[in-house]
Amino acid sequence: MKLPVIKHLTQFIEENDEDYIIETIEVLEAMSEIPSLKEEELDVIGELISNMYGALEVNKLVKTGTDKKEALNSFMKRVLGSIDK
Repeated sequence: MKLPVIKHLTQFIEENDEDYIIETIEVLEAMSEIPSLKEEELDVIGELISNMYGALEVNKLVKTGTDKKEALNSFMKRVLGSIDK
């Protein structure tokens, strides 16, 4: 997951609608089932999907009243904490 990408996607959600991100995730998940995809291509699709899910999580925090910067930081701390375990 990359914080700048999540931040950009969060801004996109604010300016548009989270439905675009949700539908894009669905398309990417469907594409990931193509048998002829190479491992590198699957890795890229997986990275995109995880960044989009991250942006949706940050957006949820912002909707509950959390400052955007604080929401981004707390989300990344959660991610890093789960990796360390």
